Amino acid sequence: MTGNTRPPRAPWLARWTTRRWLRVGAAVSLAVLAVLGTAGAWVLARTETISNDLVDVRSPALTAAIRLESALLNQETGIRGYGATGTPAFKTPYTEGLAEEKTRTAQLAGLLQGDKARLADLKAVQDAVQRWQERIARPIAAAPPGAPSPLATERAAEGKSAFDDVRAALGEQQERLRADRVAARDDLMSVTALRNGVFGAIAVLIVVLTAFVFEGLRRGINRPLEQLAADARAITDGDFGHPISPTGPADLRRLSGEIDSMRRRLVRELAFTEEARQRLDAQAAELQRSNAELEQFAYVASHDLQEPLRKVSSFTQLLQRRYGGQLDTRADQYIEFAVDGANRMQTLINDLLDFSRVGRMHNTHQSVDLEKVFERTVSALSIGIEEAGATITHDPLPTLVADPTQMGMLWQNLIGNAVKFRRPDRAPAIHVTAERDGGLWRFSVTDNGIGIAPEYAEKVFVIFQRLHTKDSFTGSGIGLAMCKKIVEFHGGTIAVDTEYREGTRIGFTLAPEPPESPVRPVLPEAEGPVRPAPPEAESPVRPAPPEAEGPGAEQTRRPRS
Repeated sequence: MTGNTRPPRAPWLARWTTRRWLRVGAAVSLAVLAVLGTAGAWVLARTETISNDLVDVRSPALTAAIRLESALLNQETGIRGYGATGTPAFKTPYTEGLAEEKTRTAQLAGLLQGDKARLADLKAVQDAVQRWQERIARPIAAAPPGAPSPLATERAAEGKSAFDDVRAALGEQQERLRADRVAARDDLMSVTALRNGVFGAIAVLIVVLTAFVFEGLRRGINRPLEQLAADARAITDGDFGHPISPTGPADLRRLSGEIDSMRRRLVRELAFTEEARQRLDAQAAELQRSNAELEQFAYVASHDLQEPLRKVSSFTQLLQRRYGGQLDTRADQYIEFAVDGANRMQTLINDLLDFSRVGRMHNTHQSVDLEKVFERTVSALSIGIEEAGATITHDPLPTLVADPTQMGMLWQNLIGNAVKFRRPDRAPAIHVTAERDGGLWRFSVTDNGIGIAPEYAEKVFVIFQRLHTKDSFTGSGIGLAMCKKIVEFHGGTIAVDTEYREGTRIGFTLAPEPPESPVRPVLPEAEGPVRPAPPEAESPVRPAPPEAEGPGAEQTRRPRS
């Protein structure tokens, strides 16, 4: 049945992974090298054994046998001369020969220790020498000097026969020792040739194994990886439909299959992403058009509000001046409410326009000396500072790349708030700090005023958020919101230090060079057509904007104690 059919299994070698191939190859190589190493070690040990036997035993033994023969010949010559003449001087070679014989016999016994055949030869020599010495050498040597020994003449034939036996035993011993040395030398040459062959085979095998390993790596790893890299480059160049062919060991084929699966998924994701991007582009274009229309509408509407607002303010001020005191007290109060509302509405519109211009109209970044900007700000606020008796100090301020107008608005709002929200029982003391913190400049403005409760630390930066009535503190509630917008436009952050309890401390950061931001279109400054004033309208005095109060500064201050 088709439901029970299984895909054909790959040959068993094709199921081997790279690790298994490497393990098997390393095991086989190590086994072969171990066998050859064992053979080489045996050959080296055998070579050393034969060489030591040849150098330390066979050659010294032959030399000692030859010197033993020389010592015995000296004995025979001395005894023969002493027996024939009776001259004591002939006994000297005999005496020296005895000592030499003893030394060489002991040397041969030590060298041939464990070699029964060669020790038997040495025993035969010693027996022959013993017989000659007992029958000939010692009796003649014991004869008195001065006259030939009759024993020498009497045993001349026997002495010759006995020493011939000694010579024969020495000859057989030396012949066998020479044969042993030749055999040892031949063995050494054979083992040396075997050693050279074994190590040559090891060298050849190492070369073959090395070539085999490199060829196996090339065929089993390098070639599949090169094929995989070529397929990946084709995909990187944009041919996302190019398939990845699995080759090589099982794990590399699995890797190729997984990468190909990832390629197919990426193709699907790219198709989906491209479709989503097109939709987002369409939505972004629509949103940009809508935002531009909204900005234009807000700008024009706020400007168009100025003219009717000026009329309301003008006529209410005319009513106040012309009819003030002529009507009842309630009418005067209503007129005062109307004048105050018109003035506050005009101030709110102006502040709202300034808030909307941040980042839109004021976007001329240049090198700004904050020291000079701070001095100009303090000078502009000098009347309020003198009336409050405020003391303002500051650390050395840096030079940054920023918008000079916005920096002036920032200092004006922060210093103005610190002066305005003071305690009634003490003169304001304001201090500005500046320090470098990595890639940013960190500033703080600290005062000894009424402070900001921690629960309002975030709300003070929201536009139009007020916690005080207009009778307590004047202002529109835009100042700190404008400060936040300026700081964020310059790539920094601003916050209230909730740990500071002696007043208010506002910290903010500025980047030495602000991040790039898209330049928004600058809307025209035209305020629309100016409508003529009513015939009886006197030129009302437009209320001067209040001293820089810092947007929202009055919003969340603690109540005065």
